[in-house]
Amino acid sequence: MFWDKVSGLYDLFETIYNGKVYRGLGERVAEEIGQNDIVLECACGTGAISQYIAPKCRQLIATDFSKGMLRQTAKKCGKYQNVKVKRADMTTLNCRDNRFDKVVAGNVIHLLEDPHAAIKELVRVCKVGGKIIVPTYINASEGVNRKAVRLLELAGANFKRQYDMDSYKKFFEEAGYQDVAYFIVDGRMPCAVAVITKQ
Repeated sequence: MFWDKVSGLYDLFETIYNGKVYRGLGERVAEEIGQNDIVLECACGTGAISQYIAPKCRQLIATDFSKGMLRQTAKKCGKYQNVKVKRADMTTLNCRDNRFDKVVAGNVIHLLEDPHAAIKELVRVCKVGGKIIVPTYINASEGVNRKAVRLLELAGANFKRQYDMDSYKKFFEEAGYQDVAYFIVDGRMPCAVAVITKQ
């Protein structure tokens, strides 16, 4: 699996190419987390966001499909007693409805065959009144250097789609989500974050 192969070098690549956003995203997502929250993170990758969420919440379940990525998350979050790291497929989560206060899925929907189905699953496991937080690089934006994207594609990453801010908003509108707030973590390759409040 591509993500297993790159897991040991992924943080270095992101830090060199897009460090301001890579760090800033975790800090900004953590601002959405409360001290009593039980949080599910899907596609946690190397734990870049997890390490910022962990000290803010009551419990974090950090999941990914890649065993290599999960090993990196376990290293980053090993000092936190409130973190569980486990393998899971975000499109078919093995947990009950309305379980989590917050659900986070960072930089993954552009890799999925059916991203709308994945978002629906994230909403399902979130409590009513809770938030689904979905950061995604807007690498189709004007002025973004596409070399990093092409490099990842050549290495084996399989991007199904790419977004700019307008197409990102349209993605959620077409899925029927009305109560969505957006913010951007700006940098070399900006990241847009959609925050859905579950009604």
